[in-house]
Amino acid sequence: MKIHFIFNPRSGPRHRNIRALSILREFVAANRPDAELLVTDGPGHATDLARQAVAAGCERVAAVGGDGTMNEVAQALVNSPVALALVPCGSGNGLARHLGVPASALSALKLAVDPGARVAPIDTGTANRLPFFNAMGLGFDAEVSRLFCSAAGRGLPGYVGAFLGAFARRSRERCAIDAGLGRETIDILLIAIANSDQYGHGAIIAPGARVDDGLLDLVAVAPVGLGRASVLAARLFLGSLDRSPRIRRLRAARFVIERPAPGLIHTDGECHAEDARIEVAVHERSLRVVLAGRAPVLAVPFPEG
Repeated sequence: MKIHFIFNPRSGPRHRNIRALSILREFVAANRPDAELLVTDGPGHATDLARQAVAAGCERVAAVGGDGTMNEVAQALVNSPVALALVPCGSGNGLARHLGVPASALSALKLAVDPGARVAPIDTGTANRLPFFNAMGLGFDAEVSRLFCSAAGRGLPGYVGAFLGAFARRSRERCAIDAGLGRETIDILLIAIANSDQYGHGAIIAPGARVDDGLLDLVAVAPVGLGRASVLAARLFLGSLDRSPRIRRLRAARFVIERPAPGLIHTDGECHAEDARIEVAVHERSLRVVLAGRAPVLAVPFPEG
């Protein structure tokens, strides 16, 4: 089995990345000396490296990093026979957590190279043609991502700082949402559209969401003050966010969102300036992924080969 490892040295806290690269080099040398170990040097490089891996006839490509690294690598693997393996060492690791990939770098590496590991197809999404694999969002959601990406610190403390900074300057937007059954207009603090059930760090944005059901889950959060925001944050980590009356949840294969003006969106935590109109669509079972034994049951798994 031919495999390439693509490592992003900027995906998480510096000390953790140094340790992860050391583990990766030792693992490849001891277990897969025939594998290619490639290190990215900037935005977009992981996609280029993954395309080269596909062209070279790889059967698997392992993304070693966070959600941004996963996004870049996965872009090159959509609708190909090559499977994506995840070795999470970033800040959120939402899709890896959803798929049950071990948090331990060594355990995740062993899974990545295991020829008997289960491989199954999952859905992917696009937002105005920008691909995402875990979640996208706008409003407060995108502002948190913007602040986090520009922050000096990474990891959970960086997210907390970005959250507090974004909340201090939060604003409401009046958005129209069309999920195919009619148009509704609501005031929102944020809109998240999820493929998996979580952002990462155990924050469950869409309880019960599946990556293989041909649908995406839209979660709209109404404008709230500090008190209600604290309650919603607790629900987020308890997996009960959708039970709040401040939440509007929709499930569909396609959404059209219209907001008052152009602005930011994020796709798997990476920010983009986009038009006022956002078209979001699911692409059913368009990406093959390597799954852990404790992964959620997917509807139609198939063996690698």
